[in-house]
Amino acid sequence: MKAIRIVQAGCGGMANAWIQYALERQDTELVALVDIFEEAAKKMNEKYGLSLPWYASVEEAIRQSNANVVFDCTIPTAHQAVATAALNGGCHILSEKPMASTLEEAEQLADLATSKPELQYAIMQNRRYLKDIRALRGLIAQDVIGHVNFVTANFFIGAHFGGFRDAMSSPLILDMAIHTFDQARFIIQANPVSVYCHEFNPKGSWYEGNAAAACIFEFDNGAVFTYNGSWCSEGAPTSWEAAWRIAGNKGTAIWNQAAPYAEIVAPGQDNKFIYDYQRVEAPYVWTGREGHAGCLDDMFQAILEGRQAETAYSDNIFSTKMVFGAIESAKTGRKVTL
Repeated sequence: MKAIRIVQAGCGGMANAWIQYALERQDTELVALVDIFEEAAKKMNEKYGLSLPWYASVEEAIRQSNANVVFDCTIPTAHQAVATAALNGGCHILSEKPMASTLEEAEQLADLATSKPELQYAIMQNRRYLKDIRALRGLIAQDVIGHVNFVTANFFIGAHFGGFRDAMSSPLILDMAIHTFDQARFIIQANPVSVYCHEFNPKGSWYEGNAAAACIFEFDNGAVFTYNGSWCSEGAPTSWEAAWRIAGNKGTAIWNQAAPYAEIVAPGQDNKFIYDYQRVEAPYVWTGREGHAGCLDDMFQAILEGRQAETAYSDNIFSTKMVFGAIESAKTGRKVTL
C-alpha cells in the first residue's frame, strides 16, 4: 500500500491538474472519486485509464477506501462540507481556493482544523509559486526599495467561462481576486486591517453578478494596497498574475508580464528637483516548480515532514478575510475592519 491514499472530490475543472499530479508521484495512490454526478466520475476514469470507485459522499469514500488525504476540487459552496468530512474522517485536506463560500464557514473550518493539529489543511494558492513573484518578493525582502508604502495591482481580462461563475453574485472577488489578494500579502509580508470596496457589473457584462471592483486595503505595516479588476474587460488584457507597482521610500518595484525589477534613487542627488534612478534586477534564486505543481509539492512535503504548508488554512484565512471584507464593504458602502 502506498503511503498517501487520495480521495478526489469533484471531477471537473481544476481536478485534472490535481489528478495528473497525483499520478506522477511514486508514493501516492488515487483510491476513489467523489462527485454528485456519477457520469462525471466515469468520464474522469476514462480520461486517465483508471477504474476508481465512485461515491456520492466524501464520508463514504473515506470509509470504504482507507484514504488519508482528500483533494477538494468542488465548487466553493461545497468546500465547507468536503473539508469538514475530511477532517472529521481523519484525512489531510488539500483544497482549491477559496476556503469556503462565506467567512463564517471559513472560520468554522479554521477552528475545526486547529482542533486537529495532526492533520494538514492547505489551500491552493498557485500564484505564489512562480519564479517572478519569488524574485519580486526577494527585492522587497532585501530592502531594495525600502519600506513598502503603496502597492497597486491591476487585473483586466475578458474571461468567458460559462458555468457556475456566470451565476455567482461576486465572481471576480470571490473566485479570482483571492489570488491577487493573497499575492499582495505574500509580496508585502503583512496582513490587512481594513478594506473599502466598490463592486459593480459593467454594461455589456456576460456575468449575472458583479464582475468588476476597485478596492483599497490598509495593512498592519502601514502599507496601502489598491486593487482594480474586471473579468469582463475586452482588449489589452493584463496577465492572470496582474500588473504590479510597489512603491517604497527608496524606490519602486515593477512586475508586469516580464521579469520584475526596481528603480531606486541614485546616490549624490540631494539638491535635485527630480532625482535620477538606477535599475536593480530582481534576484532569481528560487528553484522550485511553478504553479499548481509547486504548491502541491509544498503541501505534500508538509504532510511528509509533519509541518504546516506555506498555504495552510492558518495563513490563508487572512486572504479569505480580504475577500469577504471586500464583499461586505461593497454591500454596505462603508469601510470594513478586518
